[in-house]
Amino acid sequence: MQDINHAGPADGEPALRPLLERLLSDEDRARAEPVLEELGAVAAGELDTLAAVADAHPPRLRQYAPDGRRIDEVDHHPAFARMEELAYERFGLAAMSHRPGVLGWPTPVPHTVKYALSYLFVQSEFGLACPLSMTDSAARVLRLFDPDGFSEEIAALTSTEPGTRATGAMFMTERQGGTDVGKTETTATDHGGHYTLTGHKWFASNVTADVILTLARVPGQGEGTRGLGMFMVPRRRPDGSRNAIRIDRLKDKLGARSMASGEVTLQDAYARAVGQLARGFPQMAEMLNVSRLSNAMRSAALMRRAVRESVQHTRAREVFGKPLFDQPLMRATLLPLLLDAEAALGLVLEGAARLDEADAGDGAARELIRMLTPLAKFHVCKRARQVTAEAMEIRGGNGYIEDWVNPRLLRDAHLGSIWEGSSNVIALDVLRCMRRETAHHTLADTYVHRLGGLTLKAAASLAGRWARLREEGDLLLELPEEAQQSGVAAYADDLARTVMGTLLLEQAEHEAATGRGRRKALVAHTWLARLDAPHALPPHALAHLAELADGGHLDEEAAHVS
Repeated sequence: MQDINHAGPADGEPALRPLLERLLSDEDRARAEPVLEELGAVAAGELDTLAAVADAHPPRLRQYAPDGRRIDEVDHHPAFARMEELAYERFGLAAMSHRPGVLGWPTPVPHTVKYALSYLFVQSEFGLACPLSMTDSAARVLRLFDPDGFSEEIAALTSTEPGTRATGAMFMTERQGGTDVGKTETTATDHGGHYTLTGHKWFASNVTADVILTLARVPGQGEGTRGLGMFMVPRRRPDGSRNAIRIDRLKDKLGARSMASGEVTLQDAYARAVGQLARGFPQMAEMLNVSRLSNAMRSAALMRRAVRESVQHTRAREVFGKPLFDQPLMRATLLPLLLDAEAALGLVLEGAARLDEADAGDGAARELIRMLTPLAKFHVCKRARQVTAEAMEIRGGNGYIEDWVNPRLLRDAHLGSIWEGSSNVIALDVLRCMRRETAHHTLADTYVHRLGGLTLKAAASLAGRWARLREEGDLLLELPEEAQQSGVAAYADDLARTVMGTLLLEQAEHEAATGRGRRKALVAHTWLARLDAPHALPPHALAHLAELADGGHLDEEAAHVS
């Protein structure tokens, strides 16, 4: 009953391929196509089955060997190990952004391709995506800030070979600090060629990672986050012995149950400083930001799976003489879910494309992705909770039963809004970007400029909306501190929805110009109609719900847009 159905996710994606056609070069698109096909088929079949088994059999902690030695090992179900083989080895999802040769690419694979492939993977397996993301981002941080000092670790993190690959993790949260990282109490002691760390980490996911990045207080360096250095803590010391990382217990999590998260005590654990010791927190922020974009991608994938399940269910289920899908009220229920899922994917791939540009040295793209990342994390992750909950209700009583995928989707969806910063923390990050970099100006100016190249009539009114948001952001920054903080969440959500509307309209014009018809234009105009009237349900969108769900062709007359 977990079957994702017939064709792979890549075949049932009305939005993914058209987006990649616009965002990728011809060469990258040609290379990506067979991998999309292959991974989509695996996700629809073997991976979906493995994910259900791994979720039902979470990892278990073995703290002691039979002879009483402390070993702190975690046993995963074989289904999880097989999923690791698929992700790290066969498809190289953690390695592909860092070196040439993965999946036949002559260069590192673009972030846009990585996120597209990961989006298909996560529609079947969510839990493993956390270790994948941390392995990827750990390699990124070490490459950016200390490539020579950690060349061996980078090679292991980016390996696709079973005997040499390693996984990464980020142990940052402490019980007394949580979001307030400046309260970190773990301390670092300098031993000349290395450090030892002593302290407790309250939430450590991928708890048996080979390469752990963490923060610790450096004596004499200062208070708050200024006093924190970044350190690499290996699972094993250079002599091969087990490092002093004690796993106190595993977390009994609501979701992401296939992956081990735990509480950890560092007992004079061997560690090495990463990069500039005085810039520990800013370096860790790079890992956080990339992980936040990954969170948004994962939430978009959950939304898409939930929508797919709902469409398939309502087409198969007959009520009062006709399929649920054709019932007017069900169409009104499905339409907003379809819009949310499609707009979320557009925002995630926009972030990935701008990250590609930023990594290539584009300063404007770097400014843009700095703001797009928290906006995507804030809006998409929150919407995923609502979309997956609605999808559960659409399936009815079966949706509440663990034999079906809906409970797992709903449980997993709650994670995105919490890890790597809850929604309020992310909203305050948006406010920080506005204050320091007038990032709301960057957003408005960027997307107004892009709207200026469009011929669709809605572009003019959307540009006016951007002008209003630019002004509203300035007014928000003039308010007292408390009013700024209480008002930024609603403003951030408005920014995110307007970015998504702009991207949908931009993609609509591209698809019309390349022979794909006006389906995307109908999606875009329906989204824009709901920006100021959230309950709006344009009749022509409801009438063409099948084309919106399947990617069917619509001409200008059918779509009612120009």
